[in-house]
Amino acid sequence: MSLAVMQKDGLHVEGVALTEVAARFGTPCYVYSRAALTAAYAAYRDALQAHGLADRSLICYAVKANSNLAILNVFARLGAGFDIVSGGELARVIAAGGAADKVVFSGVGKSRVEMRAALEAGIHCFNVESASELAQLSEVAGSVGRRAPVSLRVNPDVDARTHPYISTGLKSAKFGVAFGEAFDLYRRAAALPHIAVKGIDCHIGSQLLDPAPAAEAADKVLALVDRLAAAGIALEHIDLGGGMGIQYRADEPAPTASAYLAPMLAKLEGRREQLVFEPGRSLVGNAGLLLTHVAVLKPGEEKHFAVVDAAMNDLMRPALYDAWHEIVPVSATKVGAGGTAVDTPMNYEIVGPVCESGDFLGHDRVLTLNEGDLLAILSAGAYGMAMASNYNSRPRAAEVMIDGNDIHLIRRREMVPELFALESVLP
Repeated sequence: MSLAVMQKDGLHVEGVALTEVAARFGTPCYVYSRAALTAAYAAYRDALQAHGLADRSLICYAVKANSNLAILNVFARLGAGFDIVSGGELARVIAAGGAADKVVFSGVGKSRVEMRAALEAGIHCFNVESASELAQLSEVAGSVGRRAPVSLRVNPDVDARTHPYISTGLKSAKFGVAFGEAFDLYRRAAALPHIAVKGIDCHIGSQLLDPAPAAEAADKVLALVDRLAAAGIALEHIDLGGGMGIQYRADEPAPTASAYLAPMLAKLEGRREQLVFEPGRSLVGNAGLLLTHVAVLKPGEEKHFAVVDAAMNDLMRPALYDAWHEIVPVSATKVGAGGTAVDTPMNYEIVGPVCESGDFLGHDRVLTLNEGDLLAILSAGAYGMAMASNYNSRPRAAEVMIDGNDIHLIRRREMVPELFALESVLP
């Protein structure tokens, strides 16, 4: 939430005024801070170091949160591993300079082509999510003369107490192997000649503000690890997933990495296994924002609308989850000679130009607005550009990275002809 700082000439990210970013690259435009990305990663590393666990831990950034090559490259330079859910994400990690042997491959529907590519790249581990996937992976590994390193993603049936769409650890979820079936599936995996059992994985959901559910899941995972060891299946690593939440509302408390990890790390002290974590949102969410201009102010009898040039295709979370993002003016407050605001605040619906009633970015926002004003939609670094689309044939936004006083264009805005370049009319 503290990414942008108000100065006399408006909001700044690091040493750059956001008005300058908008003037150079237009809007909508995603803006990220390299310093914020680095600090978020360091918070995890320092928390592990404080418990003496940094040397046998691997922090795997969850690529699905934001897969821009520049962001992946920042984390690769910091020594991060990566949690991927597709072959395309593996290709991005490698193109960004990430190490394949620090990659864990999650997801319920890995194709045989993706399995083969990951085996050939030499990834750290497959997080297997079903008995069928295990059998398919064994066949693919045998066809290329390799042994596939695997963990089972175990579903501990723990309520993450988050939005149903991002809760993944209950019995009703499509993710993972049922806890009661995991032991037998591990024994089956250990007997397969082209499978190398390496670890265990657990991820119960996203945007967790309370560490208690993750700690509860860790208890169940560790009990299973010890049961497996007693049966002669010794695991090399324990992957406790990610999911730590961030602050979206100004008055919303959010845990630090140290506070969130502490209950889990206390349970892990003294163990020999490598520890793996898969943070995504907590590394990038508050390191990015979305710039947008007010195109039209449309007062109405029941609601007042501010139509901006960003839309649900640029930032899907509000329409998809009814998610909240703080929306703030980029320019400093305009005051008159008497020191009072020039314009009167009004209660606005912040909406986009997409032809859907669900196209909104914020409900009931009290703002002082004029047409042409520049707004910043905060905490948009995670699941923003990563979920963007071309709905209504709208080009996707530009993305820039602020690094001190420097501005780097890390993805140019799409051009309309590019949107249909792969299509053709009938003969």
